[in-house]
Amino acid sequence: MIRIHLTSVLVDDQAKALAFYTEKLGFIKKTDIPAGDARWLTVVSPADPDGVELLLEPDGHPAAGPFKRALVADGIPVTQFAVDDVYAEVERLKGLGVQFTQEALDLGPVVTAVLDDTCGNLIQLAAMK
Repeated sequence: MIRIHLTSVLVDDQAKALAFYTEKLGFIKKTDIPAGDARWLTVVSPADPDGVELLLEPDGHPAAGPFKRALVADGIPVTQFAVDDVYAEVERLKGLGVQFTQEALDLGPVVTAVLDDTCGNLIQLAAMK
């Protein structure tokens, strides 16, 4: 059976990304291995430390910058994270200084919000009702 083990988000600075994803979003560092000029740097949810890993991948490829800028310009999140309560999570994160491009929005079966990860990406938070 195929399953998701790892996914990635392209970041402009791995140290800044690690700080944001751990100190603000609440993930925990799983792997940090030197890999040439960068690091194999992953974070996981503290609720599932052996679950899916998120690779904080350097965005050094020439296509990465234009791709990321185009998504941000169009307001398109690069990925989505599940939360139990979007409204509560938005308030918690705002208290930590996180900027949102979309406030919590009730879309019927789901509530979403979109934040700026400070590393060149928009991230959507979602909770199914």
